[in-house]
Amino acid sequence: MGVLENKSRARLFYKYLSKVYDQINPFIWNEEMRTAAIDLLDVERDDRVLDIGCGTGFATEGLLDRVDTVYGLDQSPHQLEKAYEKFGKRDGPVNFHLGDAERLPFRENTFDVVWSSGSIEYWPNPVDALEECRRVAKPGGQVLIVGPNYPNSSVFQKLADAIMLFYDEREADRMFREAGFVDFDHHTMGPEYNPEIAITTVATVPE
Repeated sequence: MGVLENKSRARLFYKYLSKVYDQINPFIWNEEMRTAAIDLLDVERDDRVLDIGCGTGFATEGLLDRVDTVYGLDQSPHQLEKAYEKFGKRDGPVNFHLGDAERLPFRENTFDVVWSSGSIEYWPNPVDALEECRRVAKPGGQVLIVGPNYPNSSVFQKLADAIMLFYDEREADRMFREAGFVDFDHHTMGPEYNPEIAITTVATVPE
């Protein structure tokens, strides 16, 4: 388990990263990638969408181009403070929640779409969190997860494993199957300098 697959360390990490997150993020997860991921979804304007690990609201902003309201959840109060500056803390288009991906504070069958980008790599128990995604999504709904693709170089693999969760399609298959998903597809994407830096999985919730 990587050093940042620990909730308290991850919160501390984002306490400082939140100050520059929006300046750094485009080099790893940019608007073109965000749009490409959203295009994988079958989403309607009135759909209920949950953004897990919403951070400062980068994905939330893109989702709001397609839906009227997004529910944003993050475990970092510092990241959420940045999101409040963009969307407002209350009475805005985003309903914010401070919470844990492994214990989502929502009832079963609540959302048409559950989205998470750049968050799974910090989950100590990703299968548990994926089970939670399935629980709160409606039958027939969609779950989209973007995470870091496992590097090809053995040197970078060791470095990646020491920091956080990186995984390939085979490992994604295992995690989603163990979480109770049957129908899912993987897509790699990334910026021009590394077009396979991210792995995006779109899963349909069993009916």
